[in-house]
Amino acid sequence: MRVIKIHTHYQQRGGEDESFSAEVALLQERGHQVQPVTFHNQGLETLRRWEQAAVTLWNREAYRQVREAIRTLRPDLVHIHNTFPLASPAVIHAAKAEGVPVVMTLHNYRLLCVNALLFREGRVCEACLGRLPWRGAMYGCYRQSRAASAVVAGMLTLHRLLGTWSLVDRFIALTDFARQKFIQAGFPPEKLAVKPNFVHPDPGPGEGRGGYALFVGRLSPEKGIRTLLRAWERLGGRVPLKVVGDGPLAEEVRGAAGRLPGVEWLGRKAQEEVYALMGDAAFLVFPSEWYETFGRVAIEAFAKGTPVLAADIGAVAEVTDHGRTGLHFRPGDPEDLAAKVEWLLAHPTELARMRKEARAEYEAKYTAERNYERLMAIYREVLAF
Repeated sequence: MRVIKIHTHYQQRGGEDESFSAEVALLQERGHQVQPVTFHNQGLETLRRWEQAAVTLWNREAYRQVREAIRTLRPDLVHIHNTFPLASPAVIHAAKAEGVPVVMTLHNYRLLCVNALLFREGRVCEACLGRLPWRGAMYGCYRQSRAASAVVAGMLTLHRLLGTWSLVDRFIALTDFARQKFIQAGFPPEKLAVKPNFVHPDPGPGEGRGGYALFVGRLSPEKGIRTLLRAWERLGGRVPLKVVGDGPLAEEVRGAAGRLPGVEWLGRKAQEEVYALMGDAAFLVFPSEWYETFGRVAIEAFAKGTPVLAADIGAVAEVTDHGRTGLHFRPGDPEDLAAKVEWLLAHPTELARMRKEARAEYEAKYTAERNYERLMAIYREVLAF
């Protein structure tokens, strides 16, 4: 099969970039001819403000590049990951102008929400769900700027009026929870498939002998880092907590590490170091307070055989099976989080059982082979029409 994969990379490497690269490699390893067409958002830095706005709405050069790539490769289909902002949704029109089917992975809620998170002022926000996103512009939801938010809202409105999203033959949501949100917003259910991310190569299970809890992720309000720290303040050093990551709340985390017993901020770590920390952790804490579309860190923990203590919200609650591969706690509730930690500490036999179940969950759902089977099934469905 011949596939063109389109993606706009973020200025700092993130989970979507990793998922894109992993999927390209997955197809190439199995003998498919894959041509990545990539754009890099640092290219925006060379453009003036009005030019940045213009390419966000419709990037003529990206449109041209995609049509040229299609004429050269003659792919069976085009698979789009992220178009925002540099590629723009013009690449969808380019593929359809060449008569090629289009698959699009929904890594976030960008098609529904100006900031792509469905999260505002510390809580879940669905004000624009299924509506024109003028509220997102009014509230300055993108980068806390009304001007920048107006550009994003303009892009979403323009392409809704152009019928751009209807040109996509199949959308891929990462979980059923995310799929239901897009259906709630008016996307046709028959066009929404579900395929999770995966972890490859298999990092192998750890033994969990470190006796600490672990957080891995961006240090930002929607990730629940403040709830995590308040819970550890209540726990009073009963179990060490290692925090891996960086972000806008880094100074708060640094301060908490200096005053709370057992809390250690490790900053950013390479993937190999993260896997080692996961394998030795007693459990991973995933305190997110927004509608995660997936939660890659959770399945990485499963691959290491590490249970997940997850906020009962969004996709991460779906990924974590309460009582089997981890536990749920009420999102934004440090008391409930602390109580669930204490329960795990008081039930070592159950915790050991969860380790086995977490690893079994990875093997059943999140290996490269399982992912490849599901991806090819989606491709075949699209090509059959």
